[in-house]
Amino acid sequence: MNKIRVFILVILMACSSYAQKIEVCKNCTTSTLKKAIAIAKDFDTIIVKKGTYKEHDILINKPLTIIGKNYPVIDGELKGEIITVIANNVSVDGLFIVNVGTSYTQDYAAIRVKRSKHFTIKNLVLEKLFFGIYIEKSSYGNVYHNKIIGDAVQEYNSGNGIQLWYSNHINIEHNYVEHVRDGIYLEFSDDCIIKNNVSAENLRYGLHFMFSHRDVYRDNTFENNGAGVAVMFSKNIKMLNNTFKENWGTASYGMLLKEINDAEITGNTFKENTVGINIEGSNRVTYKNNNFINNGWAIKVRGACYTNSFLENNFLYNSFDVSYNSNVNDNIFNKNYWSNYTGYDLDKNGIGDVPYRPVKLFSYIVNKTPETIILMRSLFIDIIDFSEKVSPVFTPNNLLDHQPSIKKITW
Repeated sequence: MNKIRVFILVILMACSSYAQKIEVCKNCTTSTLKKAIAIAKDFDTIIVKKGTYKEHDILINKPLTIIGKNYPVIDGELKGEIITVIANNVSVDGLFIVNVGTSYTQDYAAIRVKRSKHFTIKNLVLEKLFFGIYIEKSSYGNVYHNKIIGDAVQEYNSGNGIQLWYSNHINIEHNYVEHVRDGIYLEFSDDCIIKNNVSAENLRYGLHFMFSHRDVYRDNTFENNGAGVAVMFSKNIKMLNNTFKENWGTASYGMLLKEINDAEITGNTFKENTVGINIEGSNRVTYKNNNFINNGWAIKVRGACYTNSFLENNFLYNSFDVSYNSNVNDNIFNKNYWSNYTGYDLDKNGIGDVPYRPVKLFSYIVNKTPETIILMRSLFIDIIDFSEKVSPVFTPNNLLDHQPSIKKITW
């Protein structure tokens, strides 16, 4: 095995030693990117100098490194897809790509990577696009430091910023995406890392993924998107240290979990969303060390959610901490801090001596009759909430935090 590795290394070094640089500019021998690709040999480097190049349907079909100097503009003139990568070991760096074609039958992209391995897409600026970066049936790639600015107005004629379809082991890091349909979209894409991205002001979701397993999402910001973040039909995911904020609307939330199993949601901040987390049919999920701040509902549990653990989270000044529409409960709430908790701590151990009941009767009523929300600050509501707390009838009597924290939890 070691001999094979040495042999492969020698071959790659030999290829790199014969690799050449090809310059593209208006006054150069090679004046278009298409021509440069056509004459290039495997593992050559193409340097595209500053200028505007009106090209589309550019096909990269061999291992190449393409580098833009001072952000040359590749203008697709709204004629279709602009760059398509179908080879392994391709790197595209430093281009300004604009004017992707729009179609109702094809998903035209500024740059598409198709059946490729070991690719890198970085430092691109994409504007006036349909789809931005589209990764299709590819693996072991990197999508770094790209800026994707769409001008989407309606969902039906707009595309996504970064899309993965049947692609595995992809790293998506330090990208900025705004004003597209879904900022980042994954479908049937496993073992990916989505890290340090900002996805804001998109028509539908800041992040949307389905049927994608063992992915890690960490240190991202999802802000002011149409419906927030949707996480569906996936297992063994990790959502760590992300920020979900200002996702407001009648059908909006920080994050929707639907049919999610065996997941870890830790260290996230849900701030000023209509609903912090909307949960449906999700089981064996651990929610730990999260902050829920000034949301309408911190957590809405819509049913069929079992064996979940809510541990050491901060629930701060939410209109409703927990909404629950089922009397069946085997979920655990333990050692959370609740800003509405009014119990006492006589032994000074930092744990409240009286269990906290986070589900209010008024929350139950609003679920049944949304119009009653106008009564929220009335004395009548305070009275019925107190009576339900003393003698639970409508809310789950076993949904308790038996060890509520007296002080806000810090990590």
